Order: sequence, then C-alpha cells, then structure tokens
Amino acid sequence: MRRVTGPAEHVVIVGAGLGGLACALRLAGAGRRVTVIEKSESPGGKAGRLSLGGYEFDTGPTVLTAPELIAETLGAVGEKLEDWLDLIPLGPAYRGHFPDGSTLDVHTDTAAMAAEVSRVCGPREADGYLRFAEYAQRMYELELRHFIDRNLDGPRDLVSLSLLKLIGMGGFRKLGPVVGDFLKDPRTRRLFSFQSLYAGLAPADALAIYSVISYLDCVSGVYFPRGGIHALPRALAGAAEKHGVEFVYGQTVSKVELAGDRARAVITSDGTRIPADVVVLNPDLASSYQLLGRRATRQLRYSPSCVVLHVGSRASYSGIAHHNLHFGKAWDETFDQIIKRGEVMSDPSLLVSNPSRTDPTLAPTGRQAYYVLAPVPNLRVGPAWDGLAGRRYAAELVATLEARGYLDFGAEIEVSHVVTPSDWAREGCEAGTPFSLAHTFGQTGPFRPANLASGLANVVFVGAGTQPGVGVPMVLISGRLAAERITGS
Repeated sequence: MRRVTGPAEHVVIVGAGLGGLACALRLAGAGRRVTVIEKSESPGGKAGRLSLGGYEFDTGPTVLTAPELIAETLGAVGEKLEDWLDLIPLGPAYRGHFPDGSTLDVHTDTAAMAAEVSRVCGPREADGYLRFAEYAQRMYELELRHFIDRNLDGPRDLVSLSLLKLIGMGGFRKLGPVVGDFLKDPRTRRLFSFQSLYAGLAPADALAIYSVISYLDCVSGVYFPRGGIHALPRALAGAAEKHGVEFVYGQTVSKVELAGDRARAVITSDGTRIPADVVVLNPDLASSYQLLGRRATRQLRYSPSCVVLHVGSRASYSGIAHHNLHFGKAWDETFDQIIKRGEVMSDPSLLVSNPSRTDPTLAPTGRQAYYVLAPVPNLRVGPAWDGLAGRRYAAELVATLEARGYLDFGAEIEVSHVVTPSDWAREGCEAGTPFSLAHTFGQTGPFRPANLASGLANVVFVGAGTQPGVGVPMVLISGRLAAERITGS
C-alpha cells in the first residue's frame, strides 16, 4: 500500500464532514496531532442541521445503516457508540407505496419480510426474496472484506480468488437483471433495485455489485439517532475533541500552500497560515483540486441531483412509516429523464421521511417534520434552478403528495424550505449534486479517483468522491482508508 512520505505528525484536515471526522478519530487514535478546519460553525458538512420555526431538519442523509462502522470509528479512540449516540432501529425500515394502492413494508428480519412479501405478492415471490437476501448478504461480506474496506492502488490489487468468486456471483452483470433473477413482481423488483440511484445509475446500468446497498438498506437494518442524523457528526466531533483533536470552526480555507511536491500549510480566507505535515481534503473533489490550484486529470461523470423539500406541518398521517418510498407508474422512463435527458420526472418516485414520528423533539408539540426528496438531473445534464423554479417544483411535489394520499398536505404547512441543485452547487457540490461521482465501472474500485493526490507526497482525499464511494457507510470507511495512507496501518 502506498502512503504519504516524509513527516506526518501534524495533520490538518479541511472539512468536518463525516469522512473528515472519521479520519480525525483514526489519526487521534494513532497518536497524531490533528487540526480540523471547518467553514461552518458546527460539524457535519452535508449532514448538517436546519432550524426553522421550532422544527429541526437534517439537511443531508436521512437513512442510516451499518452502525458497526460508527462503533469501529469511535472505537479507534476507545469510545463506545452507546455513550455517544442513541440509535433507534426502525421497523419497518421503509414502507413502499405503489401506484395500484398496495403497500409493502420492508422488515430487516428476513422471516418477517418473507411473510410480508408473501402477503402482498404471494409465496413464490417470498421464496425469491429469501434467495435474494442470502445473495445480497454473501455479496456484501465478500465485497466488504476484499474490495471495499481496503486501499486499492490499481487494478492488479483486485486480482485474487475473491475476484473470481465475485465474477461467479454475477457481480459485473447489471443490477436490474440480477434482481430479476430472484424477484418477478414489479413491486419487489423496484423496492430492491431503486438503491442504484444512490450510486448514480439506473438499475439497468448499475453493476450487480451494488446489491450491497440493497443489503444495507433492506436486510442489515436501518436506524435513526435520537436528535436526528446530525447527531452523528456531533458525536464524532465530540469524541475527537475529547481525545485532543483541535477544531477551528467558521474559517474557510482558501488554498493549500505547496512547495515542490509537498503541502506545507493551509491558508484561510482571513490570511491565517496553518502549517501542516500532511493535508487531508474533505471537500468535494473538484473543490479540493481548486484548493491545490489544480484540475482533475480526467473527465468525471456525476450522479443525478435532488430537490429536497423540508416541511413543518400541522398534519400527521397514520398510513405512513418513518421512511416512505412512493413509486410512480413510470420506472425506466424516469431514469432516462433525470440521467440522460436532463428533465424532471413526469411521474415522480419520491422519498418521504417523517423523522418526528420516531423522535418528537424534532417538531413542536403536536406537529410533524417531513423531508421530501425528488431525484432530478444534475447541473451538467439539466438547467440551473432559480428561486422561482424551486418554488414551482415544490408546489408540484405538494400536489403529487396530495394525489397520493397526503390529504391537505399543502394547507397544513407551517414552515417550509426548498433546496435545489443550484443551492447544492452554492454549497460546493460539483455539478449541483450532493451524491458526488456516479459509480460507473470506470469510477468504481481502483478506477475511482484515488485518495492519494497524484504528484503530491502528502495530500490525501477523503469523502464520497474518492474510494470507496457514496453513502454514510462508505464515507466512514473512506476516513479509515485516508488515515491508513498516513499511518501505514
């Protein structure tokens, strides 16, 4: 494994996102001196917090899986997860709502889930689900150990018996057809393949290796931290600070000072120079290159973006769960619209989360907080959004929800806030997407941008834009992989 060269006692991390925080904890556990510079006044990066009229909204991820990775991260400094977070297992993990009016709850207990699939789709489909769950688990265990949870310096690092096993399991076939080998009902096929969009691709285009996301979402368990997802970065930052990591909030880094092939310091916008033996960059990859005064060496493809509508409401709905997937009648067409044609979905599939259902402290007494996410094109495929376009689309989403059973949703809104791709771009998200680079074959594994900066001896990248990829579990792993480039183990 390649690693940084030269002195590495003082590490400066730019950005207190989940990847930067995970890296800071790993480095603190290894005895390094760590300074984290964050432009906001609190940790979290995209996993931030919006306070509005007595409501508390998570601004980034809403689905939390693989708590063992959080435990491992905190364990790097000898801390226990339960001392920092109160994780509530969600049951069901999701509720799928389909155009024919049927619903299907996703249970992480496979026996309970098989019974649910049998109830809605019949016993033969339940048998197919059990076979798919076993397949996805085997795929996850194989990939995690040999391909995800390790630093890859090149394609040759993949050559092993495990690669042959992965090929034999159909890992390099397309996800949609592989799911179809097990599941025949269009409802279950959608429920266990929509996760490809997290990887930036349609199920027909994503590799079957990304069934691991379906495993994390639908088999291993979904959790919600009391206080919201933003409680996670607060916990990681609190543990890091307890163990000697210095945090500097409210300071924007304007550039990394270079001398030859080495970073010597980071310079903040007010001119402060902070010397560093090693620099770790947590911003999006394009922004990190800008700090280095460089450009990406190859053309990169970005995932679709999303419009998020945060709503504080007087209304509650008994027919929904914490996380709800509302599928439109269209399927392949919707992916073509947002990925290839640069259009919003004419028949949208939406994620609606109701976090105050699980944690009432996130809304005033008797009120509910809702998070509505609609996938839309990124800014490289679709047009820019102004405020009027955002408000109009938010009104369309409200109308869609009302048509799908959310009675008087618009009339009961007390506060609302809409986030568009142009807003994501202003926050530093390249192409206006918070989902970073798409997981095409050429941007997967050793072909994804490396976490060691090319041509520089002591600059490391961390986060969704580098290995292993997108999503809270992968970003936490990226923190460990980045730290290993510095510590060597």
